[in-house]
Amino acid sequence: MLYLVSYDIVDTSQRTRLAKRLLNFGKRVQYSVFECQLEPQQLEQMKQQALPFVDLEQDSLRLYRLCENCAASVESFGVKKGWEAEDTLVV
Repeated sequence: MLYLVSYDIVDTSQRTRLAKRLLNFGKRVQYSVFECQLEPQQLEQMKQQALPFVDLEQDSLRLYRLCENCAASVESFGVKKGWEAEDTLVV
């Protein structure tokens, strides 16, 4: 399943650590937005690794699950390429 992951983290060091963790699960398509192709187990693993960097009182982490039809209809303009079906990601 394709997930769009976005975050808004106040603390710079926590934000940097979170971004490094998310690189293990997907592609960065904007500064605080990742596209991740995940199986259910990988999704849980990503959440376990990401949540320690999120202060629930002032930060946000959002996960949007995109159905196959929605993922196929994503349009992208500019230099950043998102996830593509032929991409392989080893976690």
